[in-house]
Amino acid sequence: MLPEELRRKGFAEAHRRGISFGEFVRDAMRLALDRTPQSGMVRDSFLDDRAVYPGPAPVDGSTNLDEYLYGEKP
Repeated sequence: MLPEELRRKGFAEAHRRGISFGEFVRDAMRLALDRTPQSGMVRDSFLDDRAVYPGPAPVDGSTNLDEYLYGEKP
């Protein structure tokens, strides 16, 4: 049912966590299903991110995004 490489990695991760492979699969499925809205729409990882950075940020961040992210001017 599962490709051998995926099965092997799944068993290894379950062993690392100290749980059964079945429990690992159930947890993975639960997590995947919780992330998918029932409407069938794909969620946007950027818009769904609720993390907030409380530290200082440049006031021109949106204008000079490439410079801040990649160190280069457009």
